[in-house]
Amino acid sequence: MNKTSASATSASIPPAFPPSAKKPMGQRIKEFVTDYKRQWEIQSMVLPGIIFMIIFCYIPIYGLSIAFKNYTVIDTLSTAPWVGLDNFRIILSDEYFWDAVINTLGISFLKLGIGFIIPIILAIMIYELNMGRFKKFVQTISYLPHFLSWIVLGGMLITWFSTSGLFNELLLNLGLISKPSNILLDAGKYWWIATLSDIWKEAGWGTILYLAIMAKIDPTYYEAARIDGAGRLRQIWNITLPNMKAIISLNLILTVSGLLGSNLDQTLVLMNSQNREKAEVINSYVYRMGMTQGDFSYATAVGLGVSIVSVILLLMANKVTSKLNDNQSVL
Repeated sequence: MNKTSASATSASIPPAFPPSAKKPMGQRIKEFVTDYKRQWEIQSMVLPGIIFMIIFCYIPIYGLSIAFKNYTVIDTLSTAPWVGLDNFRIILSDEYFWDAVINTLGISFLKLGIGFIIPIILAIMIYELNMGRFKKFVQTISYLPHFLSWIVLGGMLITWFSTSGLFNELLLNLGLISKPSNILLDAGKYWWIATLSDIWKEAGWGTILYLAIMAKIDPTYYEAARIDGAGRLRQIWNITLPNMKAIISLNLILTVSGLLGSNLDQTLVLMNSQNREKAEVINSYVYRMGMTQGDFSYATAVGLGVSIVSVILLLMANKVTSKLNDNQSVL
């Protein structure tokens, strides 16, 4: 290799570190101040958000020390005695906590298996509609439950599932049951009630991102597919879904990372003394232990453990989806 080709090859290889990384710290600080002064109007718009995060997101992290202390209402964060990992040992031996974990995972996996797919199918169905007014009507109807609180929707479900409610009347008229019963009092059916009611509330809202992505797909792709003889299903499989792969992967990562989370509002509205054994989830258990029984250290320890596991699930889901997307991480 001659000198010319060698120099050209070396010039095409990017440096291992950007030039700014080799500059002295003082010079980099000076450049930062110069850039900030030049764009101070735009940069200042970020300051309220940074201050908000510091006050409400970073400073409260100090409160996680309660998980390693025996904290009571008469103590302060500094005077409460340290107990090390005792609270976490209690968690591992608490059967009520593990019951809440099983309920949380059961409901979350049902929502993952059903609730993750339905918004995608619904978005494709809405996108494929040709009638403009009917399309807007379907979108409005599907979005509407999202804007209603669980207090409203829970009250509706309690009324519908009561002994004299709409659901029992419908089943009686169809001859499917001979005697009405309050379904919300049946613990064995609660997982399905929680899953389907959550899908009913959020499926329409979940289509917004998918519809936005589909609106950006080049129509010439579909025209070329139709010329080649591809039908609607083939176009969806070969054009629509591949273009939605990135946003589907991102939503999957966020859903998997929230497997140990649950809808506290929904649980507090629909849970009662009869279905508690299947309705108690981790969030409601933490709420009950912390706010009702006043065991703040134990509740904080549970919340911290769940957060750590959620971060691990997030990283694992991101790793798996990056493998499926040709090693391209979506986070």
